[in-house]
Amino acid sequence: MNAPTLIKIPLARIAHARSGDKADWVDIGLFAWNEAGYRIIEREVTAAKVQAHFAPWLPGQVDAWPLPNILALKLVLHGALQGGGARNLRLDNLGKAMGAALLRLEIELSTEEFELAQKSPRRGWWPAA
Repeated sequence: MNAPTLIKIPLARIAHARSGDKADWVDIGLFAWNEAGYRIIEREVTAAKVQAHFAPWLPGQVDAWPLPNILALKLVLHGALQGGGARNLRLDNLGKAMGAALLRLEIELSTEEFELAQKSPRRGWWPAA
């Protein structure tokens, strides 16, 4: 039997994010477009991978909670804003920018998984495309 072909894609291909900040934390909701995508992000997007992705900016820990009922992961990045948004000298440092930056994280999956995530209908309030 042939091994599956693996590819790398940015999270933006199978998910979207909503984020914000409070004090020195960034809170990100990472939402898969469908159940096939959720199975991928639940496996591939770990606290350790998110910490590594943001390592130059993030001295604190990352907490991650699966939310399968809404096809999402909740991520909290502690110590992400160098003491807080008002104290931080970094440009575009706040939660909104960091949520968008998370969508650039590359994950590895099989071509079959990717095709299933692309073909499966999106779940949500928006009309079908």
